[in-house]
Amino acid sequence: MEDYKNILCATDFSDHGRAAAERAANIARRYGAQLTLLHVVEYFPEDRSNVEITPENVDPAVYREQQANKLLTELAQHLAYDKVAQAVRFSTRSATQEIVHFAGEQNIDLIIVATHGSHGITSTLGSTAYGVTHRASCDVLAVRAAKS
Repeated sequence: MEDYKNILCATDFSDHGRAAAERAANIARRYGAQLTLLHVVEYFPEDRSNVEITPENVDPAVYREQQANKLLTELAQHLAYDKVAQAVRFSTRSATQEIVHFAGEQNIDLIIVATHGSHGITSTLGSTAYGVTHRASCDVLAVRAAKS
């Protein structure tokens, strides 16, 4: 097995995603690898979220990208690792598909994603972590949520 050189951590900015990013940074440090933090915005205009309201005078895509970049920067600073790149991708595809596609484009050799825990096979089947694990052509580490 070769050392990992390009590690991708996909994050949704949840506590679980933060734990996965911390694990990714630790692994990157051990291998001296490049770490890329990726946030995918599943952009379907007809499915706009009511959770985050864009200011009236700002393009929603620009606003979401700015917010994601801000959160990625904060996460990168928290990780305190000097080989961190950041990327935000808008996609008309699912996050799973975009993560796998991005990994292929960037020659990623390890993808790290958070799993929100296992509550039976039916909840796992639809998860991003499950999809990435089964579609990626490189190694995938699914970081399990800490049990309370």
